[in-house]
Formats: sequence, structure tokens, C-alpha cells
Amino acid sequence: MMQPQPPSTTSTTSTIPAAQPASGFTPPDAYNVTATFLDRSLAAGWGERTAIYFNSEQWTYAQLAEEINRVGGGLRALGVTMEERVAVLLYDSPQFAGVFFGAMKIGVVAVPINTQLRPQDYLYMLNDSRASALVVEADLWALLAPMREQFPFLRQVILVRGDGGSDVTGTMSYDALVAAGSSTLVAAPTTRDDAAFWLYSSGSTGFPKGCVHLQHDMAFCCEHYARPVLGIRPDDITFSAAKLYFAYGLGNGLYFPMGVGASAIHYPGRMTAEVAFRVISDQRPTIFFGSPTLFAAMLAMSDTASRFDTSSLRLCVSAGESLPADIFNRWRDRFGVEILDGIGSTEMLHIFISNRAGEVKPGSTGKPVPGYSALIVDEQGQPVPQGEIGNLLVAGDSACAFYWNKHQRSRTTFLGPWTQTGDKYYQDQDGYYWYCGRSDDMLKVSGQWVSPAEVEAALIAHPAVLQAAVVGYEDGEGLTKPYAFIVLKQGEQPGDAMEAALKQHVKTTLLPHKYPRWVEFVAELPMTATGKIQRYRLREILAERRQTAGG
Repeated sequence: MMQPQPPSTTSTTSTIPAAQPASGFTPPDAYNVTATFLDRSLAAGWGERTAIYFNSEQWTYAQLAEEINRVGGGLRALGVTMEERVAVLLYDSPQFAGVFFGAMKIGVVAVPINTQLRPQDYLYMLNDSRASALVVEADLWALLAPMREQFPFLRQVILVRGDGGSDVTGTMSYDALVAAGSSTLVAAPTTRDDAAFWLYSSGSTGFPKGCVHLQHDMAFCCEHYARPVLGIRPDDITFSAAKLYFAYGLGNGLYFPMGVGASAIHYPGRMTAEVAFRVISDQRPTIFFGSPTLFAAMLAMSDTASRFDTSSLRLCVSAGESLPADIFNRWRDRFGVEILDGIGSTEMLHIFISNRAGEVKPGSTGKPVPGYSALIVDEQGQPVPQGEIGNLLVAGDSACAFYWNKHQRSRTTFLGPWTQTGDKYYQDQDGYYWYCGRSDDMLKVSGQWVSPAEVEAALIAHPAVLQAAVVGYEDGEGLTKPYAFIVLKQGEQPGDAMEAALKQHVKTTLLPHKYPRWVEFVAELPMTATGKIQRYRLREILAERRQTAGG
């Protein structure tokens, strides 16, 4: 793709004004991120406020600040120096916050890692990042310990919620790390553009990419999304289904609340619809961050009104996949709370297009977040007319600097101020953006583009459907048509009658050529850890079947 040029202000094509700061926040050249999310909290007198609810514990800002200082000092005592990497393989907890911010305060790069991966994934990430230290849950270290000799860069392993020891494995306890530090800590002389942390992209295929984020990126997201879009305030309590090691969850459960003196609920276990309702009912969050899949599962539970109290919620947020209008409407009707759908990415750190409270257009992704610009272009990199589907580019100062050790991929993704998202979108006459699918998911049916997301949304609107995924499949004449994989709600029966009903439902909801020619009922859909449907795996399944059948 050619590098896109900013469209003329007189152009009739879709144009987005240059990003303007919503809050006037501009960090100085000499800047350490803990000044915004730690020092400012204490200077504002927030020391006794609750920062984190964790199981039965309540951690105040003052306690968390001391933990961060002690962890940073402990890492220094171990000889971990500026710009080295510390891998963070921890469940959502105050210890995660302590290590994440403690590392960055001394100029060390924190690298949060997904706690649900396979051993070979950890082998790749630890060696790719060349982390010199790993802070890890003791039960997860049990999976990695047999590979200890395959981590040539790893000098120290610190075990959380475990004893640790000074044996040949080179482990020590987290408590010993904290004890080695002091309650006070002078921040390293970092700049606003120093590397602060990495986040590995979830990656639909192959190994993930390390997105290198800078000292100022979190503050940018807080000031341009959390404050103006969410209206986050000191009396809020956030609860995120997405974990802290994800870009989405990191903002939701850590730096957004810390940026305004609010509180966060850290839930270390696996998230389900039942768990989400229980935490909301028991711990009374005001902002709940979920995904379309989770919201659909929660709506599928029929006895929630008698078992759970959701009255504390003032706002819900969705990301990861496009939120169908039907889910938005049913959630609002049942619980009286809007879900603000938005799109973000690991590369951009958090949400850059979002709906606003009271201005939601159900089914759309909303409008660009203050401080971000969006542009929809064709395959030659030129802006497309309003209403036409194209490739979404985004610009904003939270974009990662580059992919670690992936020069060529960086050059094709980051085009000057613009970042290629890999998503297909169009913009309507009111300025709202509508998701059409990933670039490699779009279908050409009867000579016309068909968005899998649009067909999936129509299927999900049927009262029997819990989840739907649509991919392309060639018929006997080699023509591509929609193929739907369907997860039915509990109690619904698959079969010819249900298949016919779903096809007819789509025909009457959308243009007839968009209906799925094949419907397959499955128990579950392949998902990424972030809740995105892995359509490429469904395409692989169909390809394997065709090859086996000799067709």
C-alpha cells in the first residue's frame, strides 16, 4: 500500500480533522510515567483512597506507592538496569501493579505476558524480549522450570505467591524482592519518548509481535479517552473482564483509575458470565469493561434479576469485536445501562474510535476519540468516498514506536503518523464508523462485497443464536458464498428446520445475496485470549475437509 496523503479540506471524500488534544496534557521532555500515576496521586492527597480491591484486600494509594518503590528498589539491588526488560507473568493483582510500575520507575522496560499460553509461547517471548528477570506466579513457573536452560538471557526468577529459593534454578521470593527495596525511590531520568513497556499482540497467526510503547503513551490514553469519553471520576470503581496483560485490560484495570484517583477491582481467576455477575453484585463497580462474547453470554442467563444486583453500574464498555446492535439493545433494555462499543489495538494501546454515552448508534463503532484521526483508504492508499468500504488507518500519539526486532513488518504497518489497523470500515453521513471485518475476512459474493460482521450481527439477532461466525466458502462452481458456524442458546435444537429459519431470517434482514448458503451448528467457536473469533481457523477446517473429500 502507498503511504496515504492527508486529504484536502475541500475534498468530497471522507476526511477527519487533525488530532487535537482534548485536555492540553503534554508531558515534558524529562518525564517518568510514575509521575502521572503515582507521584501525582500522593501529591493530590489520595494516599488513603482505595486503589485496588483484590479478593478480601483493599490496597490504598499509599500502600501501592510503597509497593512500587520497594519493587523498583529490589530490582535495582538485583542489578537490573535501565532499558533491560523484566517479564511480568502475573495474575491481576496489586503485585502486578507493583512490578509493572516499579520497573518503569527505574527505567526498566516492563513486559506483561499472557498467563494462559503454552510453554513454547513463553519460550519465544522470553527469548525474543531478552528479559533479564522474570516475575512469575509460582504455579506458572512450574510449567517453565523444565525449560530453564533454554532461557539464555534470563538471570533472575522471582516467584509470587510461592517461597522461591537460592537453589540452582536461581529463584527468589517476591517478598524477598520487596524487602530488598526501600519505601522511597528516586525515579530514573527517563524522557517522554523512552521505552516504558512492551505488549505482545495477540496475533491471529504465528508468533505475536512485541509492541514497544513509550513513557507518555498511557497518560495520552487516560487524558484523551478515559476522561472525555468515559467521564471517569474519583468515585468510580472499574472492573475489567480483560486481564491486565492485555492492552484493553491494562487501561481498564490499572492506569485509567490510577490516573484520576479512582479504584479498580482485580479478579485473578478465569472470567465467565457467572463470575462477572457475581463480582458486579458483590463489589459494586460503576464501570464494567467486557467483550461482545461475554455480554452475549451474560444476556443468555435468564435468572440474573433474582440472583444479582447490577444497580451500581453507570456505564459498560465493549471492545475486541464489533458489538451487534441486538446485544446493545437487549443489554440496555434489561439493565438500563448503555454499552459503549469501541475499537482499539495493542499497537495503539487502547480505544481510538468509540461511541459516547447518550449518543450511541447501535451497531456502529462510534466516532474518533479526541486526539486521534481516522482515515479510510483504498488499496492505493487514497481516501474513499463517504459510505464506501476501505482500509482503516488511525493516527494518535499513543501508537507504539515499532515492533521489536521486526523491521519490515514495522515499515508496512506504521506509515508516518498513520497506523494500518487491518480492519475494513466505512463512515456514514453522520460521521459514525461501521466495522465490516478484518481485511482478510471480507467476502466478494455475486460481485459485491459482503461483511462477515454484518451477516453475523443479523444471525445473532435471531432469538435462538448465542454466537455466530461467517467465513467464505466456494460452492461447486468455484464461487465464494457465506458459510455460517452457529452456537445456539441452551435449550435450542439444531437441525434442518433451524437452518432454514436462520437462512430466511438473514434473507429478510439483509439483502438476499448475503444469506449463508451453509449453516453448521457447533458447540463453541475458536477464540483468541482477547475474545476475538479466529475465523482463519474456521477457514482451515473447511479447507481440510475439502482436501480430505478430494474436492
